[in-house]
Amino acid sequence: MAAKNATRKLRETLKHQAIQVPGVWDAVSARLAERLGFAAVYISGAAFSASLGLPDVGLVTLTELAEKTRQLCLAVNLPVLVDADTGFGEAVNVERTVRLLEQAGAAGLHLEDQELPKRCGHLSGKRLVPVAVMVQKIRAAVAARRNGDFLILARTDARGVEGLDSAIQRARAYLQAGADGIFPEALESLEEFATFARAVPALLVANMTEFGKSPLLDFATLVGLGYRIVLYPVTLARLAWKAAEEGLRYLQQHGQQRELVPKMLTRQELYDLLGYHDYEERDRQYFTASFTATFTPTQEPSE
Repeated sequence: MAAKNATRKLRETLKHQAIQVPGVWDAVSARLAERLGFAAVYISGAAFSASLGLPDVGLVTLTELAEKTRQLCLAVNLPVLVDADTGFGEAVNVERTVRLLEQAGAAGLHLEDQELPKRCGHLSGKRLVPVAVMVQKIRAAVAARRNGDFLILARTDARGVEGLDSAIQRARAYLQAGADGIFPEALESLEEFATFARAVPALLVANMTEFGKSPLLDFATLVGLGYRIVLYPVTLARLAWKAAEEGLRYLQQHGQQRELVPKMLTRQELYDLLGYHDYEERDRQYFTASFTATFTPTQEPSE
């Protein structure tokens, strides 16, 4: 999907409905989400870092993230939301972050108000930048986007550092700075999700990551509270990697994989996801097409 169409599609969808957005880490997982009818996919900083064998502490570079974004945007006809961490620097760095991710085809991103080195949003020990610094980053992000539909979401990690009231006050400041929506990270109860939504009536993002500080609430419950985007950032990756570990153990213990075959994508299912036969058909057409190539030199070749 062309980037401009993807951003418009996401904006239009959010006007009419709330959406579940699974985190994906490669083209195949993104295509699975597309095939099952999800409205968008998400590049999670935690899942992408883990796919590189790295913890989620700000080690991934902007160019690595932009390339991954480009790969996924080429692979699916879905809007792609991107976790842009702290924006990879100060306000001027955020300008470049927005431009590169927008050029890569993303439909939107979120920035967070942590200091570097950042930490996973559900761990202790986080430190926040001053409100004024985050406001500068949001202003830079809004000014840098070329498509007005490109979503700029502001994430605040204040709940785990300064408390819920601070998270609410920061969210209001970020909206005034031009953010299109707010992502309150690591709220700790149903009541906190409800309180935040009442205090910040805006486009809201809920993060339903496993093994964190937030309860795993039903999608319908979150929609009823006022949340429009519900993220499942590492769900697919955790399932896939656990299945891979179990498969490896089985191979070690049994020396064969026959009993595992029913749990696998078949060859045909994988080929369908990859569009294998479409490539074959196009190659056949190119190979069998009749054409006449002519060449008329403009001058005699030199001796």
